[in-house]
Amino acid sequence: MLRSEEILTTVRMFRQEHLDVRAVTLGINLLDCSSPDIDQLCRKMERKILSKAARLVPVCEEIAAKYGIPIVNKRLAVSPLSSVAASHGEEGMLEAARSLDRAAAEVRVDLVGGFTALVQKGFTASERSLLDALPAVLAETERVCGSVNVASTKAGINMDAVLEMGRVIAETARRTADRDGFGCAKLVVFCNIPEDNPFMAGAYLGDGEPECVVNIGVSGPGVVKRALERLLGAGNRLDVGDLAEEIKTTAFRVTRVGELIGREVALALDVPFGIVDLSLAPTPKMGDSVGEILEVMGIEKIGAPGTTAALALLNDAVKKGGLFASSSVGGLSGAFIPVAEDGALARAAARGYLSLEKLEAMTSVCSVGLDMIPIPGDTDPETIAAILADEMAIGVVNNKTTAVRVIPVPGKKAGQKAVFGGLFGQSTILAVPHPGAARAFVKKGGRIPAPLHSLTN
Repeated sequence: MLRSEEILTTVRMFRQEHLDVRAVTLGINLLDCSSPDIDQLCRKMERKILSKAARLVPVCEEIAAKYGIPIVNKRLAVSPLSSVAASHGEEGMLEAARSLDRAAAEVRVDLVGGFTALVQKGFTASERSLLDALPAVLAETERVCGSVNVASTKAGINMDAVLEMGRVIAETARRTADRDGFGCAKLVVFCNIPEDNPFMAGAYLGDGEPECVVNIGVSGPGVVKRALERLLGAGNRLDVGDLAEEIKTTAFRVTRVGELIGREVALALDVPFGIVDLSLAPTPKMGDSVGEILEVMGIEKIGAPGTTAALALLNDAVKKGGLFASSSVGGLSGAFIPVAEDGALARAAARGYLSLEKLEAMTSVCSVGLDMIPIPGDTDPETIAAILADEMAIGVVNNKTTAVRVIPVPGKKAGQKAVFGGLFGQSTILAVPHPGAARAFVKKGGRIPAPLHSLTN
């Protein structure tokens, strides 16, 4: 039985400390919608999405009202379009994406993920078509998000795909130049992509998942920050182990709440409950920032020596507390560091404390990678590919998920500001060191072999 103190603590987390359910994501299998006729394929996709997801938003609204817990985003994740629309070429992929966008609008979800290709070991013809269509899709649709897995610990790094994604990112930025390259905010390049991630832009329904499934992402940077402030304000002599214990306890409470909401939504929709993602996902709002947690922990200038160690402590403690609270943990789970979406990180970038190089070091110990980072608009595709390759190497060698969401901002240079709006936030554009210096390397193509520890069978 919960003690009254624990109940009051949980109530305070919602009312004062920005705790919310960040995303309820309904996964829908669309593989059975495939058809040799693109119009029929699109009709079948729309019918299935409408039949499975029509009640998602009303159910989330009812449960949010019942418990007094905000559910910020309602989303869909579908089977990879590279498989669903495999025989239809670039134009067919674009038409399928428009169909997804229409269906997502009709059921009133915020975003839909699944314009996805898995090319860590090579390309199929349909995957090449999807990559060719990506810039147009991200520019022309409102809700469709794309993700491409170009590396894995088992397969190594597909450098041909890395180079191609450098081109795709540059072209997507060009096509959305009037919005500071915003199309790139809906595209993630992955190593070791998870198949049950509820967060965008990287969500999709992977192999082995149910016909329909509810996955949930809970977020509580503000809750963790306030818990640490109360602990440190009590006048006790504390070491970093004490900070870790407090974060674990707080993550436990947050995860319990998330699983409760997820299971309620799944029950109401009569679909299986999948996982709760433990990730601390920040927003641009003051008090809802991973960066602010690091500051409370004693990092006066985010990006200074000690930042990576503090982030490692935070990430590990969140995972440990969440795993104790639930046996259904998945997705990414840990701490996100999306620069434009995190007010404290954006301020650190503006003040010159936080660089692209330091962010890359931090990604070796957190849950995602180089996330929501604006870079100069004239960064060449080969240099973008080199940024991708470095981050993929961290994921491959450390057997972890890493990802890149960089946004070349057309017409702007380092030190200027990029503004994306809403939860996507804004940030000073970060300098890219030595552009062009790795051009010869990335243009060699081929595949960087998997590391020795990939041979685990």
